[in-house]
Amino acid sequence: MKFHSTKNTSYQVSFEEAVFKSLPPDNGLFYPNALPKLESYWLENLKGMSKTEIGLKVASQFIEDEIPADRLEKIIEETIDFDIPLTKVNNQIAALELFHGPTWAFKDVGARFLSRCMAYFIEQSNREITILVATSGDTGGAVAAGFFGIPGIQVKILYPKEKVSEIQRKQLTTWGGNITAYEVAGTFDDCQRLVKQSFLDNDLNKAMSLSSANSINIARLIPQSFYYFYAIQQSESIHNVISVPSGNYGNLTAGLWAWSMGLPIDRFIAASNENHVVPEYLRTGIYTPSASVQTYANAMDVGAPSNFVRMLELFGRDHVKMTQQISGFKLGDAEILKTMISCQEEYNYLLDPHGAIGYQALLNSLSDHEQGIFLETAHPVKFLDVVDKAFKRRQDFSEKINSFEGKKEIFQALPIDFESFKEALMA
Repeated sequence: MKFHSTKNTSYQVSFEEAVFKSLPPDNGLFYPNALPKLESYWLENLKGMSKTEIGLKVASQFIEDEIPADRLEKIIEETIDFDIPLTKVNNQIAALELFHGPTWAFKDVGARFLSRCMAYFIEQSNREITILVATSGDTGGAVAAGFFGIPGIQVKILYPKEKVSEIQRKQLTTWGGNITAYEVAGTFDDCQRLVKQSFLDNDLNKAMSLSSANSINIARLIPQSFYYFYAIQQSESIHNVISVPSGNYGNLTAGLWAWSMGLPIDRFIAASNENHVVPEYLRTGIYTPSASVQTYANAMDVGAPSNFVRMLELFGRDHVKMTQQISGFKLGDAEILKTMISCQEEYNYLLDPHGAIGYQALLNSLSDHEQGIFLETAHPVKFLDVVDKAFKRRQDFSEKINSFEGKKEIFQALPIDFESFKEALMA
């Protein structure tokens, strides 16, 4: 399959090229020339399949013969070698728990798949690459874990100073080896801007082979679609509504791709915090990117979501068509805490702040015949400060917290300045 730029459909590349280029030269995003359609008989037999079988079927539609089937199967086995359970919260709502991987967040899935695809291609060509990744919370830790120790790959992670939790920061800064962390005196949007500028800089591109591991990379999005199939596989309903806590909108885009491929999902909810530019677009038809606002759901603090253009592409930039399949929802910090408290008190289920938004969106909108599924995107341990605010007491996460004991943090502080970042990369 070929992938084209969202800004120029005549600019087309292979899967391998899309993985390593990450961005087209026109600063668009790569998009499949045609989203595949899965056979109805295959979809009807989901319940009898393994996670690997499902992932292999989905991934092979995009990758075709660029990675041999036996190697692709191994990549998928390694990508999803942890549980992804659909856990009942109440009679009408279930959580798709995506936090059972090594860094306790959904981004483990995309990062592990991407790293292993890159490793395969690097083996074939004997090249070296530098991965640039901006993180608002969980991406960087997942990428660091997924790429640590892979020969031929250097990883450079940018995160906003004092805008990630302590555990998130330690998952970025305690690796060493081929992982380098940069603490930027700005927001996630600033970090993302530095990454995008790097890909367009001639000097950097002459000096090194750059790629990205953010959700802008096509090899992050493809495996994220797998777990929508896992959700429907485990659901007992035929009328499923999926609520997706959304920041950069890669996760929702992946779900929409699964739906477009034929997965029976009645509708989606774009569940947002105070950075609600997409819900506002769904409401008004006007898209107005803005500066990001810091909230308790910090992994969603994105004011100019990159993947929104892929959502527009899917619906032919037709606002009416998009709103037929997606509704918007936003929740402020005070309501996030209230939702976390009420869910724990009523159902003994501890939400993280992002999952709380997804859960509350379902509470507000489900009809009697619908079954709600929200993506529980990260383990609450990653947001101890917010959990403590909600419950006025420290929850016992000692096993996970102690895993960082004795590990030294290593990072380089940077201003919001491209030349400073460029100098650090070239050093």
